[in-house]
Amino acid sequence: MTFSIARACAPLAGLALAFAVQAQNISIATGGTGGVYYPMGGGIAAVLSKHVPGMQATAEVTGGSVDNLKLIGSGKPYIAFAMTDASQDAFRGEDKFKGNKVPLRTLMVLYPNRMHVVTVEGRGINKMADLKGKRVSTGSPGSATEVMAFRLLEAAGLDKDSDVKRERLGAAESVNAIKDGKIDAFFWVGGLPTAAVTDLANTPNTKVKLVDHADAVTAMNKKYGNLYVQDTIPKETYKGMDADNKQATVMNILVAHESMDDKTAYNIVKTIFDRKDDIVAVHKEALNFKLENQKAAATPIPFHPGALKYYAEKGIKVN
Repeated sequence: MTFSIARACAPLAGLALAFAVQAQNISIATGGTGGVYYPMGGGIAAVLSKHVPGMQATAEVTGGSVDNLKLIGSGKPYIAFAMTDASQDAFRGEDKFKGNKVPLRTLMVLYPNRMHVVTVEGRGINKMADLKGKRVSTGSPGSATEVMAFRLLEAAGLDKDSDVKRERLGAAESVNAIKDGKIDAFFWVGGLPTAAVTDLANTPNTKVKLVDHADAVTAMNKKYGNLYVQDTIPKETYKGMDADNKQATVMNILVAHESMDDKTAYNIVKTIFDRKDDIVAVHKEALNFKLENQKAAATPIPFHPGALKYYAEKGIKVN
């Protein structure tokens, strides 16, 4: 009798073991709550958890790209949003990653991240040179906003340490600080629209101003490689803008550790594209998730073999 019960239970035990093997927890490293990474990461986590068997994905609030890339480097099960400039530094072991190369792989090219240099009427800031002597936030310490802000200041002929009174705040914190008169301007790199900037633009008796800086792109690319493009934030994006903002843009990518298995990488990419409409419902920047954008020229980080398998099935020649 005991033998019969054991035999009867064996298939159930096998099923339990199979489920345990398939169960997979993935953390998505995003950014601060005032930006685009966090809500979009939540949308991606929801579709992965719902549509990839055995996967449970969770979006985590972080300091941004630099923190995210360090989390990938920890070897723990993370995928991460990151800007291509910070990713290149991590991959090469440069700047904030000096001596600590991160073995990254690109899963997807996501959407363009636009540099916002934000101020408000009455602070005496109309061009980049006017930032001299002002109180300016260059982004949170763990963000690629800070990386790009330093490069932009340099290209504009300003010293980040001596020419501005520098704070290190995220988007939401920067907006609160500018409302309270604690800073005069802030840098933010994000998608359109960024919730925190929308909040500032919609504040009564406040007129938002975005400072043009597209002319700095040539100098930035000359020093750091062709990572940046001249771009435009349309004046309809934020209430109160008088004209289109001529600015610098960098691409966002979704990255993983090179050790991620091919099947997992494939499933993540396939599910994001299959369920793109669900993510667009969370944030419209997901409209920019396009198969035709998956090109080696769009990212300094090699693509993951699992991602390449999916793109090949879709007829996309990445290289």
